[in-house]
Amino acid sequence: MSVLEIIYVGAVLLLTMYALNSWILTALFLRHRKDPVPRPEITRFPRITVQLPIFNEVLVVERLIDSIVRLDWPRDRLQIQVLDDSTDETIAIAKSLVERYHAQGINIELVQRTDRSGFKAGALREGLKSATGEFIAIFDADFVPDPDWLHKTVPYFLDRPRLGMIQTRWAHLNYNYSLLTRSQALALDGHFTVEQTARPRSGLLMNFNGTAGIWRRECITDAGGWQADTVSEDMDLSYRAQLRGWQCLFLPDVGTPSEVPPQLAAFKRQQFRWAKGSIQCLKKLGWSVATARLPLVVRWQALVHLSTYLIHPLMVMLLLISLPLMLLSFRLHGALGLLSLVSLGPPLMFAISQRRLYPRHWLRRFAFMPGLMWLGTGVALNNTRAIIEALLGVNNVFKRTPKFRIEARNDRWLGSQYALPLDGMIFGELALALYAVATVGVSLWQGNLFAVPFLLLYVSGFGYVGLQGLWDARLDLRRFLGRRPSPKRRGASPQQIIVPERRS
Repeated sequence: MSVLEIIYVGAVLLLTMYALNSWILTALFLRHRKDPVPRPEITRFPRITVQLPIFNEVLVVERLIDSIVRLDWPRDRLQIQVLDDSTDETIAIAKSLVERYHAQGINIELVQRTDRSGFKAGALREGLKSATGEFIAIFDADFVPDPDWLHKTVPYFLDRPRLGMIQTRWAHLNYNYSLLTRSQALALDGHFTVEQTARPRSGLLMNFNGTAGIWRRECITDAGGWQADTVSEDMDLSYRAQLRGWQCLFLPDVGTPSEVPPQLAAFKRQQFRWAKGSIQCLKKLGWSVATARLPLVVRWQALVHLSTYLIHPLMVMLLLISLPLMLLSFRLHGALGLLSLVSLGPPLMFAISQRRLYPRHWLRRFAFMPGLMWLGTGVALNNTRAIIEALLGVNNVFKRTPKFRIEARNDRWLGSQYALPLDGMIFGELALALYAVATVGVSLWQGNLFAVPFLLLYVSGFGYVGLQGLWDARLDLRRFLGRRPSPKRRGASPQQIIVPERRS
């Protein structure tokens, strides 16, 4: 067997392992989905600090702060910290809102730093210095918790002294906006409803998702606090806490509304950060997890969890070596047959999540599964670059996901000051789509028909991401070509977008 054949079979086997894990988590979810997690009666009202880490959030900062001050909790037991590292007009808006609500008797303060060292982790760490709460709730700028959010979460801590963190499910404000937002919502529903439910209820380790969660302050301190040596400070802290013996809880029935990125480049930036951060956490904590005094299955599942984004470089590798192997007359049937069987696991997981969350119209929502498959495949090159950076230890910069306050179908992000520019990775994705087309041609010529469906997924995935990226960047392309966009297709002007509409 040649080196290429060994690499190919090895990549298929690793992808099979990750796909098989979807079956395992789905089975664990089905087994434990009805496990009772009764919410205790609230016996006291502990002090709560709500931290709002923001950076250049002109479009959503008002909506965020307005929703937080509506949280139902005794005023003398609630502290709100606006952790503002902004460098634009957000500073003035946040300051005005804090002053207005403070004058109304709300215990709210603005914490501003002179530098952005440590990024989000640094801001959370700085806020903790003046936090008065026994428990620390965290919301990113694009989240809008319901007024009773604290009543739905805090009581679980009161009779569980080793419960260190509670994570709630992300709901979606802009699900109906586009194919992109519907596909992302489907992916997030699968992660939260199935994976995050299955892990803690089965005694496995889970991660904090960075927002829409609440921590016991003692747990944060005992686990070593917020650290900025990865760009996934949330996963890092939650794993360190569980290795210290703290417990984590996920509440699937508590949905916290939020936005998903409407711009493909914003989604790719988010995915880049998540992929890079998870591999950084694997490098940082992998040995501690592997040698922890935990059952073998718990340690194995944790390592699979931390390394899941390795799927993407494996996918790219599989595509690149398929063509030369076919030209060398290597038959792909056996390896792909194994992978095709277990690859039904992720779609099943997503279908079950939709059935669980939306029993009346789950099929209509699951119909966007092809979009998610294109997205998951097409983002592979982007995430491969992120993983290479993580493995090499370079460019440890936290790049925020821009928020646009997109809620209705007629809202527009195009033309926003936060819209990301043309992403050069698009051309690599389009090149891979063409390479996949050539590989399909060779497969048909050789009669290797079993490989064609897999290769067509590469064609559609990289083609969709590349072409959608070009369409999203059409203003940049027109400027580059020296053409001004027509008013009808320009989208909202910066003036329309910068100043958010006042909503009481």
